[in-house]
Amino acid sequence: MTITIKENSFIAKIAAAKLKSGRVAIVLGSTIHLWNTPKEAFLADKKWLMHELKHVHQYKKYGYLNFMFLYLVESIRHGYHNNRFEKEARESENNFELIENVEIEKK
Repeated sequence: MTITIKENSFIAKIAAAKLKSGRVAIVLGSTIHLWNTPKEAFLADKKWLMHELKHVHQYKKYGYLNFMFLYLVESIRHGYHNNRFEKEARESENNFELIENVEIEKK
């Protein structure tokens, strides 16, 4: 599986403002969008990387639009933190098998 990491993403900037966070990673499909975090620092933070890779896997499992819909419904019903997809991603932060067979596209 190939993923892309996009630094200084406008999408991630919006997410950072919404979440009131200084730095953010947000996944859309197989692209991890970063705000206020260099790619090297993100890749060095293995738990954060595994968390976001879990979201990539969720997109792959459910399909792009279906996952976005399910994620939105979960967030409305249970809030961001208690959203089942966020819980699953947090539970995967030490699952370093997620990085197996992952190629990070160079930009």
